[in-house]
Amino acid sequence: MEQKTGSLKSTIAVSLTNYLDAGAIVAGASGLTLWQNYLGLTEGHLGWLNAISANCFGAAIGAIFGGFLADKYGRKTIYTYNMLVYMLGIAIIMFTVNFPMLLTGFLITGISVGVGVPASWTYISENSEVGNRGRNMGISQFAWGVGPTIILLLGMLFAPGKADASAGVLFDYVQKIAALFIGNDASVEAVNVFSSRIIFGSLFIVAFIAWNLQRKLNESKDWQEAKQVQGKDNQPSVFASFGTLFTNKVNIRTMLFLASIYVTWNMVASVMGFFQQHIYETAGGLSNGEANMISAVQWIVIIAVTYFGFAMIVDKVNQRLLYFVGTLIGVAAWCILIFVGIKNTFALWTFTILWGVHAGISVQAFYALWASELFPAQYRAAAQGVMFFLVRGIAAVWGLGFVNIYGENGEGFNTAAYIMVGLLLVALIIGTIWTPKTRGKTLQQITDERYGDNI
Repeated sequence: MEQKTGSLKSTIAVSLTNYLDAGAIVAGASGLTLWQNYLGLTEGHLGWLNAISANCFGAAIGAIFGGFLADKYGRKTIYTYNMLVYMLGIAIIMFTVNFPMLLTGFLITGISVGVGVPASWTYISENSEVGNRGRNMGISQFAWGVGPTIILLLGMLFAPGKADASAGVLFDYVQKIAALFIGNDASVEAVNVFSSRIIFGSLFIVAFIAWNLQRKLNESKDWQEAKQVQGKDNQPSVFASFGTLFTNKVNIRTMLFLASIYVTWNMVASVMGFFQQHIYETAGGLSNGEANMISAVQWIVIIAVTYFGFAMIVDKVNQRLLYFVGTLIGVAAWCILIFVGIKNTFALWTFTILWGVHAGISVQAFYALWASELFPAQYRAAAQGVMFFLVRGIAAVWGLGFVNIYGENGEGFNTAAYIMVGLLLVALIIGTIWTPKTRGKTLQQITDERYGDNI
């Protein structure tokens, strides 16, 4: 019982990385239109912000290094320093006065997120008991939902007003804080963007708490044992595992499977994570406060379903069936927006609820679980880093393409939505057909069955 409590405590501490990952993405999305108005940004600028952020290429850069570093120097090494980098990126965003500063802050924050994610998913899996591995990974995904929910609620409370909608109930405090920093004669756009600055400030505080908790964690026993087997005189260089990853046939098949489901799903999720409020405001005609409100409701659904529909049952049910149902709901959600229309209130709310249910039983939750199970401890984090690099890198390119398809005012929304449905169908088919049979097995059992002596 003590062991289970310990694994749960470490899971919660490490899961703050997911909170900060999703929180950074949604904090940017929540204030995207405000930064656009303040700095006079074009849709192209917004595409670049998305491309180098925690949503895309920034995280990709961090992941490719973070995975190898976690395997070479240990999971704990990542937790000792990485949050300091995250706090630096957030601080730059908080005090941004021009587009290069904003871009730099997004990039540094994204790199930190990328460094932390492979180590966190690996650590949680390695410190979980057989019957609780899915639960613990589900709790990490739960944190991934809590972050955006809190950020969006803050966005709704701090939101500036619009011609047809009142300001958030706490916007008066935003104005007072803005006056302290930039005076009473500042432009409306400069005052309004302070709501986003304050929201990023909340992430800075959580990152500081996470840093204090994570740097006190014990090292993963699986990693320590793997290092002992290799021997002190036979320790590989940081990138020594790279060749093994791409010469072992089991690794190649595994990475193709995992990358296929995660790339296609994340191309949809990355748009939802970064552009959702912007889409609601432009194509849907909502105010900033309304867009944050409806998105916050969606995230409340996500965290409820993540906990009760994934974490509490994934270790006990047929994972193939759960994956199929969860992904199919996501397809249905986008079909409703296509055939009923984003300006239809019923369609928008139905989409909000259905996508929330889907995201609670998401491809990412299964990917995080399977990616941490299907590789040996020697390069478990490195393999995840490579795939995370691929996934977020492709999302970066797709983000730049998406803004051109979508258009300045959402005139290409339907075309983009059809693409979303196609991507989700690919993830649905591949994941359902090749669902791995890992439930109820130890990580060592899984490694032995899949690799034998060929590691």
